[in-house]
Amino acid sequence: MRIALAQINPVVGDITGNELLIKNSIADAVAAGAALVCLPELALTGYPPEDLLLKDHVLSDAAQALERIAASVEGIVAIVGYPQRDGAVYNSAAVLADGRVAGNYKKNHLPNYGVFDEHRYFEAGSKGALIEVDGRLIGLSICEDIWSEGPPESDEAAAGASLIVNLSASPFQSGKGMAREQMLAERATANNVVVAFCAQVGGQDELVFDGHSLVVDSSGATIARAPQFEQWLLTCEVTLPESEFDAAVDSVELLGRFTTNPPSGNTSLDHLVARIEGDDEAVYAALVLGTRDYADKNGFERAVLGLSGGVDSALVACIACDALGAERVRCVTMPSQFSSEGTYSDAVQLAELLGVELLELPIGNLMDGYDALLAPTFDGRAADLTEENLQARIRGNLLMALSNKFGWLVLTTGNKSEMAVGYSTLYGDSAGGFAVIKDVPKTLVYRLCELRNRLNDAPIPTSILTRAPSAELRPDQADEDSLPPYSILDPLLEGYVERDLGAEQLIAEGFDPEIVAQVIGLVDRAEYKRRQQPPGIKVTGKAFGRDRRMPITNRYKG
Repeated sequence: MRIALAQINPVVGDITGNELLIKNSIADAVAAGAALVCLPELALTGYPPEDLLLKDHVLSDAAQALERIAASVEGIVAIVGYPQRDGAVYNSAAVLADGRVAGNYKKNHLPNYGVFDEHRYFEAGSKGALIEVDGRLIGLSICEDIWSEGPPESDEAAAGASLIVNLSASPFQSGKGMAREQMLAERATANNVVVAFCAQVGGQDELVFDGHSLVVDSSGATIARAPQFEQWLLTCEVTLPESEFDAAVDSVELLGRFTTNPPSGNTSLDHLVARIEGDDEAVYAALVLGTRDYADKNGFERAVLGLSGGVDSALVACIACDALGAERVRCVTMPSQFSSEGTYSDAVQLAELLGVELLELPIGNLMDGYDALLAPTFDGRAADLTEENLQARIRGNLLMALSNKFGWLVLTTGNKSEMAVGYSTLYGDSAGGFAVIKDVPKTLVYRLCELRNRLNDAPIPTSILTRAPSAELRPDQADEDSLPPYSILDPLLEGYVERDLGAEQLIAEGFDPEIVAQVIGLVDRAEYKRRQQPPGIKVTGKAFGRDRRMPITNRYKG
């Protein structure tokens, strides 16, 4: 049997646009000679539609679009993910064949952890489902269904299925792709079936979907794999035995029997087994795709960022150029009397090498104006963090002014390590529309910069990568004046933030007790700042905002 997996990039809420995308994908699958084509989970609404699912008219519009798609389906069977209203609302896979909606499978296992909140919107289905296509029995499942061992896929296999298809919208995080592929191989061998996994691709707010659709045979070998981070129609042929539906397995229903009519003659067959990106390569690709889709799907023609000559803004500038093209990116240097000649010249050199327009807006006079205005009120008090934060807020004001005047998307440049410990200025360097590297620890920032230099023309000057990190808000300032070295800080944050370890557990892992106490205090006190940060791309196992939700008012220590 020739099957097709349509790895598409839908837009949440664009039911008309997604309808056209699905129709075109089905037509391409027909042209490729496929008997079966699968589309991702909730392809018709995009994933995750969140509280759009609470609006009756959204569900009605999706149902009407599904009927229009079904009317165009002839000679092939299409499996399309959509929200089904059937008394309650279900995360469903519709079976489209012979010009009609021939059946529905309702997702059994609803994830409600991490970024998932499906119990808020859906009821769970209680049965597996099979369809017979050209004499072969095919089991249906949706995303989490196959992550859980046992039903529905085990029941579907027991009822006669030799192929299990899984419609998915599985968000990217570093290292997940290979773990998921291994899990699918285990399900295939355990149930002696072929598994076809069809995934969404694209950026949606803070989530990125990397695609990585694939087909695994019953021995666990991957026989087809789509590229990550791009739309693709993956086609391949699988050998499936004929079998009879075992009606004695009462936890599985047979939705229908269908005969297809693929075009005769030679048609294109992909059978691609694409390479899998390395972890850092995949993170960089996710940041590029997430930035591109956030800007494009929200109608931003251009993006702007402050270019300090530091490593974080250098990485964001590279990502922005790779995502949008240099012609759509504006960088701004805003030197003060504390800015070094080295960082200024590095910012200029980086902009030249990337081919982006660089605006120069010195802020020294503005700082003097603020100081003069506040002098009577601050009389008798020494300069401190207040004056440092004023500099960052002046810069934030200028970037937002450019955004207002020209409609540019402001990209912030703070990394996860800084956000974790509150090493940022509220309404200053945290002001903007999209926080590209908010889930990227500082040590990973350096690795991604080095990766980008290896991949393409080395635009980041070596001095940016070797200079001690500094906010440059006072003379001779360095990050390590206030923080532990990032080589210590990042592993400690990984333990406290991502693994939820307490102080005693972190100390038992070898961290210095004083540093543990310092860092935990910084993280806990900065929660109010993180609540006010722009959305940004999730790439780690636990991102601030979508994953980690801590109370601001909180007296638990350690």
